[in-house]
Amino acid sequence: MPALEIRPFSPNIHATGLWVAGAKLKENSMKRIILFVLTNVMVVAVLGLVASLLGVNRYLTADGLNLSALLGYALLMGFGGAIISLLISKPVAKWSAGVRVIEQPQNADEAWIVETVRKLAEKAGIGMPEVGIFEGDPNAFATGAFKNSALVAVSTGLLQGMTHEEIEAVIAHEVAHIANGDMVTMTLIQGVMNTFVVFLSRVIGYAVDSFLRKGDSRDTGPGIGYMITTLVLDIVLGFAAAMVVAWFSRHREFRADAGAAQLMNRKQPMINALARLGGMHPADLPKSVSALGIAGGVGQLFATHPPIEARIAALQNAAL
Repeated sequence: MPALEIRPFSPNIHATGLWVAGAKLKENSMKRIILFVLTNVMVVAVLGLVASLLGVNRYLTADGLNLSALLGYALLMGFGGAIISLLISKPVAKWSAGVRVIEQPQNADEAWIVETVRKLAEKAGIGMPEVGIFEGDPNAFATGAFKNSALVAVSTGLLQGMTHEEIEAVIAHEVAHIANGDMVTMTLIQGVMNTFVVFLSRVIGYAVDSFLRKGDSRDTGPGIGYMITTLVLDIVLGFAAAMVVAWFSRHREFRADAGAAQLMNRKQPMINALARLGGMHPADLPKSVSALGIAGGVGQLFATHPPIEARIAALQNAAL
């Protein structure tokens, strides 16, 4: 089937369009940075207030480390941040990626995209997601806290560079993510890892501080050893946790590829889409949705997506 119709600009408009596109990229990058900072400040403020009200932030006492209070604090900070991020994932993704939700299709191409999502969602047994388009290089993502009210968004670069069949396979991949509950699964995994980081860094920090201040009874509060050790371990263990989360994310991508093949009743469209992506330059997505995109980052340990070649090989060897 032919690719979606793309009408060429006239020379003058095209030149203006390139300038506008460049300005828009800078604007989107700034928006993402501002949104990232504001979101994290808001989450930390909310969780800090809740921790204070519950009293779990007072895990350092005159008698030593209160492990029960610390565990409560770690669980609150670990899962609280992950759950809040999940609940606000749709509006954050729309704003940061510049997604235009298709309320009423404006042309045949948009009508086809919406109908394709509807058909695949029904087959997967989930509610109709919102459907959106965003400007950028080839990519797509799904996000949302609940299976029956998710968002599927595809980029203009993806629509321009693929055939209908390949685009349908990409959309099926994203619908499979939703049907598999991947957003919730990744939230739970992130929450567990966050909890371990917060708990272990403070336990080890307290132990190091106690060793360094052995015999010093002048001050019973945490010393510089606790603060430095906790800060360093938050960073080091955070990197280790990110590797674990990325490993789960890569495993989940294979499942979504297989899910796309099952939804389409054949593997070749997804294989073709992946092969096409392998020759493209996939767009960078906002951090909040990058793990759920069709194509992901580079680097073996921190990559949220497996290599394209490995994904194609897994599909070729899979049985429908």
